[in-house]
Amino acid sequence: MPEATPVVSNPEPERLENALALCLSGGGYRAMLFHLGVLRYFNDAALLGKLDRISSVSGGSLTAGVLGMQWSALTFDAPGRATNFDALVTANVRKMAATTVDTGAVILGALLPGTIGDRVIKRYREVLFGDKTLQDLPDRPRFVINATNVQTGSLFRFSKHYIADWQIGRFPNPDRLLAEAVAASSAFPPILSPARLSFKPGDFSLNAGACNTPQFTSNVLLTDGGVYDNMGIETAWKRCKTIFVSDAGAKMKPEPDTKTDTVRHSLRVNSVIDNQVRSLRRRQVVDAFIGGERKGAFWAMSSDPSKFPAVSALAVPLNRAQELAAVPTRLSALNDEMQERLINFGYAMAERGIRSHFDPAAFAPAQFPYPRGV
Repeated sequence: MPEATPVVSNPEPERLENALALCLSGGGYRAMLFHLGVLRYFNDAALLGKLDRISSVSGGSLTAGVLGMQWSALTFDAPGRATNFDALVTANVRKMAATTVDTGAVILGALLPGTIGDRVIKRYREVLFGDKTLQDLPDRPRFVINATNVQTGSLFRFSKHYIADWQIGRFPNPDRLLAEAVAASSAFPPILSPARLSFKPGDFSLNAGACNTPQFTSNVLLTDGGVYDNMGIETAWKRCKTIFVSDAGAKMKPEPDTKTDTVRHSLRVNSVIDNQVRSLRRRQVVDAFIGGERKGAFWAMSSDPSKFPAVSALAVPLNRAQELAAVPTRLSALNDEMQERLINFGYAMAERGIRSHFDPAAFAPAQFPYPRGV
């Protein structure tokens, strides 16, 4: 029987700092746009520039990758808001959301030389990242793009300062494509997985462990970061006292007519495992807030908007929220209406989370970014 990933399995010790982290979950384009709304609220609330770390997986890494790539060009005004956020970040994320990646990658990967992962990297470079590398990310906030190493079973972290897997070692100051990191982080199984990355001998300073051989570093097989850590929490949890978690993962629903063929049954079992691990991590975060171990806030697409204590001018009817939470986990083009509703949804939920559980005096918007609401 498959076992769920434990909530804490990395032996690296906690070294807590008085720092703020934002964690962005997976969930395809649904998550990418929801988290864009979250970032827009953080910008409007003058919180964006106060972040010390942004940790992401899967669809959240698309949003984080764009923000990281554009960070040095953002212009912050005196109150601390990036005045060109929409031009540099929103426009690029929405361009990605209008582009179907998964179907073409699967078809061309099956018919032509190269892998499906190669096709995803190519599209990410064409639409978003070009030749930008991890060295184009800022020193602060530290962006950590997370994938899962299929060979070691560990988190595989991409950042400006290093690529790392605790069972292998660190590759310091990696000059690797940003598109590679985001593609590995969003290699959703089984269709887009695995992503195959090659490294040169000597790239990694190897640890004295079971995986300190070139077999684990020359050709690395990676899958979606959400397989290991479906809300991108772990690296932030070990470093930051204040944690904001934005969860755009799909909520598992009961299924009376569950299929028993090998493929669909396996997918259903994987969904059960993901749902259980997501619930464990959610309890870990909320219990830490209640117990005073951490400060911060948690919000999710699956949360009932009416249950947040803070009164908001942004109406989010539960049935509309549930409709948006049910958008498929795909890298498939979404029309303008759906894009704007998802952005508005993330914006409204971030406001509720921040003002209910972190700072009641935080910015209270009078309207959504887009007039159509959710």
